[in-house]
Amino acid sequence: MEINDYELLSYVHEGNEEACNLLFQKYKPFIISYAKKLFSSREPFGLELNDLIQEGMLGLYVAIQSFQEKKDVKFYTYAKTCIENRINTMITKARRQKHKLLNESVSLEGGEEDFGLEKVVGDSTSNPEYMIIDQEEQIILLQKLKDKLSDFEEQVFELKKSGFRYKEIADILDKDVKAIDNTIGRIKNKLKLIMEKD
Repeated sequence: MEINDYELLSYVHEGNEEACNLLFQKYKPFIISYAKKLFSSREPFGLELNDLIQEGMLGLYVAIQSFQEKKDVKFYTYAKTCIENRINTMITKARRQKHKLLNESVSLEGGEEDFGLEKVVGDSTSNPEYMIIDQEEQIILLQKLKDKLSDFEEQVFELKKSGFRYKEIADILDKDVKAIDNTIGRIKNKLKLIMEKD
């Protein structure tokens, strides 16, 4: 008997690794297909096909962790959007050829446009303490931030990082846009405190 996505998700949230592996096996063909389509139709900008596949897998992981069962959103649709957004965002970043933390970091705010941490912490040119730090420090910084986030804040954070707009996040999490805006404000404040402390 085949187990459906919602049963698998419930097992995953109970800590069942096998259920998580089954979801990854189920969606891997879609991820590979979508990655191949984009890889062959656009300039790779230094990316390998496997880079896109791995990013798609990360998108699926985000979907598994942040999905909340609702009548009007199917997991397949949600997962597909997370996967596609994650891969598209990677290609966009590669196209820009910017490898600095302030340009690659989490997009959290404003006007439905992507922007980096410089908009969170202020103008980097007048804040030398926020100048370029390497990739390893970026990972440490983001882990420290995640450790400070509530479950809901982490869901909003992951969705925004995956390219969803405020309205989309509100719809997915069944909240109003103002609640999402307020949550992102709290995330920004926590990030500022961590950076000031460091």
